Amino acid sequence: MQHVEIEAKGVRARLELLFGMISEFAVERDGRTISMLHKAPWLNEAMPADAAPHLGGLAGDFFCAPFGDAAADGAPGHGWPANTTWTHLGTESKDGQTVARFRLDHKAMGADLVKELRLVDGHPFLYQRHIFTGGSADCMAVANHAMVSLLNGGRLSFSPKRWWETPRIPLEPDPARGRSLLACPAKSADPTHFPLAAGGEADITRYPFAQRHEDFIAGVEAEGSTLGWTTVAREQEGDLFISLRNPARLPMTQLWFSNGGRDYAPWNGRHLGCLGVEEGLNRAMLGHSLGSAPNPLDAAGIPTGLALDPDGVAEVRHVIGSVPWTGGGRIESIRPTESGIAVTATSGDAVSIACDLAFLQG
Repeated sequence: MQHVEIEAKGVRARLELLFGMISEFAVERDGRTISMLHKAPWLNEAMPADAAPHLGGLAGDFFCAPFGDAAADGAPGHGWPANTTWTHLGTESKDGQTVARFRLDHKAMGADLVKELRLVDGHPFLYQRHIFTGGSADCMAVANHAMVSLLNGGRLSFSPKRWWETPRIPLEPDPARGRSLLACPAKSADPTHFPLAAGGEADITRYPFAQRHEDFIAGVEAEGSTLGWTTVAREQEGDLFISLRNPARLPMTQLWFSNGGRDYAPWNGRHLGCLGVEEGLNRAMLGHSLGSAPNPLDAAGIPTGLALDPDGVAEVRHVIGSVPWTGGGRIESIRPTESGIAVTATSGDAVSIACDLAFLQG
């Protein structure tokens, strides 16, 4: 068995046991099938010897622990959860929901790790839960790594942020290998006016904001926020990607703009129209804050990593979904309702969606 498929009324998902990639997530709604996740163009090709294993199966959404540099765990980039196999522990369907559980076939920072995926009848969402038992880490960067396919472009909206910032060093600093365009390190409160390395500004709420580039930027949730969210509207396709999190636990939205900016294998300039929506905890990739004393993240009491205890249990919860959307303007708000969420745009267009927000508080 190489993959596991699960479904509930109006929604289905597929998990690849190699690397734990959610390679497919589809919603049946209003007579349409909505599938917004990205897949790399080189799937099933041989990978370069120096490539992280997960690149060979790069698709959909996956869990990173540690996120980014995982040398502390002796692992390739994004950690063992993204670079080795998972075992299916079983799937249970009852009371209008389906739950599948998987165990990572390798310790992650010394911890046992279980992945739980849940689908609910009539909910256009995938509820993800990662449970660490034991292990040892003081401040481990973690993130879910959803990738949205934006070959025809898209419009991004976010729950309020304190600020946005780039890493100390751009993703592609060597022009012989690729291109990054955002200034690094840099910081701005306005994502529609973020500094470019060559001068001028970029509007990162529009995809693409440029051609042939590879960039990373992180937004830090606003003080007092109780529901963190990111949306990506694909105007041509008429759909909307929704990412939901508890900002007290995952206070950062990290965006990966991958649009033909890497010229070496396996990328070869052909990885186009991919937006990573990587909700999580991070410290090392926030370059402006790293260079400040005191670090403004610490000064504001913002968590930047997950702690693991040999005798403890730690969890990471995250929700992704998609719905039809033909509304105009940017998404202005997502607010809780009795049965889920209400999504409202600046144009006045709105939709109510069934969702288990209580899941994020667990």
